[in-house]
Amino acid sequence: MIVLFNVAIILLPISIYLINLAYNNNYKKRYDKYLLSIILIIEVLFFLFFQELSKSLILINIPLLISYLKRYELTSIFISILIGFYYVFYFNYNIYFIFFEYVLYFVIYLIFAKKSLNILIILYIFIFIKSMILSVEIFYFNINTQSFLYNFLDVVFRMILFYISGYFVLKFLERGEEIMNLNTAMKELEKEKVLRTSLFKMTHEIKNPIAVCKGYLDMLDLNDERKVNKYIPIIKGEIERTLTMMDDYLEYTKIKLNKEVGDIYMLLDEVVKSLNLFFKENNILLKMNIPDEELFLEIDYNRIKQVLINLLKNSSEAYDSKKEQMIIKIDAKKRKKYFELSIEDNGIGMDLESLNQVTDLFFTTKQNGTGLGTSLSKEIIELHGGKIKYESILGLGTKVIIDLPLTE
Repeated sequence: MIVLFNVAIILLPISIYLINLAYNNNYKKRYDKYLLSIILIIEVLFFLFFQELSKSLILINIPLLISYLKRYELTSIFISILIGFYYVFYFNYNIYFIFFEYVLYFVIYLIFAKKSLNILIILYIFIFIKSMILSVEIFYFNINTQSFLYNFLDVVFRMILFYISGYFVLKFLERGEEIMNLNTAMKELEKEKVLRTSLFKMTHEIKNPIAVCKGYLDMLDLNDERKVNKYIPIIKGEIERTLTMMDDYLEYTKIKLNKEVGDIYMLLDEVVKSLNLFFKENNILLKMNIPDEELFLEIDYNRIKQVLINLLKNSSEAYDSKKEQMIIKIDAKKRKKYFELSIEDNGIGMDLESLNQVTDLFFTTKQNGTGLGTSLSKEIIELHGGKIKYESILGLGTKVIIDLPLTE
């Protein structure tokens, strides 16, 4: 029962964190990092000050495991210090082995930091280290004065408890973030749908005054002064109404950037995670070559995210039924003066005529497309001082290359 209570202690703050992601649509990734870091530290403090010594106290390492999995180095170090001091000063554990244990966690993290590891591998590494340290403490330093069999079973029980609880909590967090990210991506796509609907309404509204003008022009007789005096003001009024509607629409759709310094690799990783479920459901194989480091650019976070989602969506919709599987390759790298990102697919591709018009306003090869996505993406990238280029061969696929200037 106490084990379930301790797991609930971990899950409750994480649930609050996920709820915050769901309802805060404009959150920034770094604020997300700070929030989760604070939650993990609070969980550790709750364990330290409100839990009695029991076998379930090993679950205090789950927040540490999450911080390493999320690559929050400073949070991991702070949590390690908290746990280490607690064990040494409250339970008189051997300071050398406690120090060795948590330093070893950090060293292992540094070794595997550049690799994308499955949560099970991270969990196995933690269990192996913890079981070795715990065995030395129990059998060598005689922390428990029970029989050998009892101590052995005690170690096994704690490791099983840590594995089951850790796996459950990590999977809960991972799946929750996947759902939240997918929800964010769907909202971005919903914006495109709203834009398409508003464009249809605008076209309909403009069509009416033009039709009125055409009708009066057909009836207009320049030799009939009465009709000229009556119809010309009506036609003029309809034209003015059309121009007013166009001005209002252009003002409404004007792109305004809200630039700030952000990590482009983190943004790219977030976009990919938000579409993971979509790719899986549509049997799309994603191949990524993204450096595991930080690269800060001065960008409008949401606008660049909109561009990336649109490009990945276009690639996924370029499916060629003649090929066994749709493959999308993402390659990101830092050049001397700019950041380069390429998105390549093995879809149906485009002929030369379509390729030359791909960024033109209202040009589309899709049956239900608006032709706004690629044009809007081009405008956003150029407002950032960057460039976007398309390369395509009919039947082989399409490659999009984006260059963004580096922030000094």
